[in-house]
Amino acid sequence: MAKNMFGLRSVIAVAGISVLALTACTGPAGGGGSTNGAGAGTTGGPIIVGTTDKVTFLDPAGSYDNGSFMVMNQIYPFLLNSAPGSADPKPDIAVSASFTSPTEYTVKLKPGLKWANGSALDSKDVKFSFDRMLKINDQNGPASLLGNLESVSAPDATTVVFKLKLGNDQTFPQVLTSPAAPIVDDTVFSPTKVTDDDTIIKGKSFAGQFTIDTYKKNELIAFKKNPDYQGLLGPAKSDAVTMKYYADSTNLKLDVQKGNIDVAWRSLTATDIDSLKADKNVRVDIGPGGEIRYIVFNFDTMPFGAKSATPDAAKALAVRQAMADSIDRAAIANQVYKGTYLPLYSYVPAGFTGAAEPLKADYGDGNGAPDVAKAKKTLADAGVTGPVTLDLQYNPDHYGSSSGDEYAAIKSQLEATGLFKVNLQSTEWVSYSKQRTADAYPLYQLGWFPDYSDADNYLTPFFSKDNFLKNHYSNDAIQKLISEQLVTNDKAKRTKLIEDIQAAEAKDLSTLPLLQGAQVAVSNAKVNGTKDTLDASFKFRLGVLSK
Repeated sequence: MAKNMFGLRSVIAVAGISVLALTACTGPAGGGGSTNGAGAGTTGGPIIVGTTDKVTFLDPAGSYDNGSFMVMNQIYPFLLNSAPGSADPKPDIAVSASFTSPTEYTVKLKPGLKWANGSALDSKDVKFSFDRMLKINDQNGPASLLGNLESVSAPDATTVVFKLKLGNDQTFPQVLTSPAAPIVDDTVFSPTKVTDDDTIIKGKSFAGQFTIDTYKKNELIAFKKNPDYQGLLGPAKSDAVTMKYYADSTNLKLDVQKGNIDVAWRSLTATDIDSLKADKNVRVDIGPGGEIRYIVFNFDTMPFGAKSATPDAAKALAVRQAMADSIDRAAIANQVYKGTYLPLYSYVPAGFTGAAEPLKADYGDGNGAPDVAKAKKTLADAGVTGPVTLDLQYNPDHYGSSSGDEYAAIKSQLEATGLFKVNLQSTEWVSYSKQRTADAYPLYQLGWFPDYSDADNYLTPFFSKDNFLKNHYSNDAIQKLISEQLVTNDKAKRTKLIEDIQAAEAKDLSTLPLLQGAQVAVSNAKVNGTKDTLDASFKFRLGVLSK
């Protein structure tokens, strides 16, 4: 269904740091190209992209992160997709997709589709892809997005029927554009376990806009235009794209300025952006984005958690509430991110239908600022004495180098109250993404880039019983509300349910929202299509770039 993005656009004009910094390269190092400005470059020229993101797995069943999904968006086909500039799902390798009954969603595929290895791409691959996602149900994968999917059938080579547990699922078309929905080759991928990257590359299991020529994990990927792609996005505008991985944003910024790369995508610091704004050779653009940053509480291992030395649910809740009373989001947004993030007081960010701000009223001074006296009373009323020790983990590479400053500020704010002692530790993303779901971290940092532009994408994945956080949180009343809003056709009623979920969740505080971001592009006119990468579908499209 159509999404109202106007509110989001008004917000992101002053928020953000999910960054694209673009500059043209000249000569052989930059891959050539015209120097005549926007629109005048020779299309088809190679593009070099730099990023600090990391790939966890190329197998959709084994990863649920921005770095992996960015690559998947280039190489795998989807049944539905969103064109640049739109958040609405439309047929990609399908010719049609619709509800044929309240609990059946039927997709018709285009005939004659093929994988890059020459094998047929048909309904059996589609059924295989969703069946294995549910069967593997990897703790680091996106299978939770398919919570309403009961079964998949393939009555003929071009027909796929999804049977849903709950009818009239308002989000299911969007789910088919999400990280749970890339279609994979049933002749290459394992039906029961995550398939390793080398097997995928050797099997040439590609049918997106690009194939992969060279793959050195988290070092370099060489993409090649796929001439057989028949999807919504059309042929890639560049014949070749190279993705270069950086350990930190400092070298990424330097290579942007030196012209060694055409595009630097995620993540540059707020200081980097300020500096690049003053560079006369680049232009800064801002586009829609739904990124949020938050702290996750493990309900088993946090202070007074269910499996801690002194389990006490009331005291654990008081700790979470006192933290919410004590943290100054505005100070973090302004001091660490120089205003390129906004304070976030809820679970659904501003700009999405149903977004509300219950944490602003419920915690701190009632207007968004901290209130130490209130935090102290909350702990005392629950019988919590002495400073509470918090083992707080953050990631230094996946969410940008400013994460260190962000969590140093959080530590400073919490300890300044006299109510907490914070043991702050960091782990690189490849290990972090696995350890966080293995109960290694009592409290830890996460960020979220939406899978699709609907408020439910900030609710179901986080607060359903089998949520991807794996933080042992469950609330039957909230689960009932989540299930109800999914199938409510009446827009006003669904909006009220979404608001009610946020209000109820603000009482439980299974996560603590901190900041809302957007996407920023810093570009040189020689690289075209950059604004299309900042669209409402929240996907980064290599295929729209040219010079």
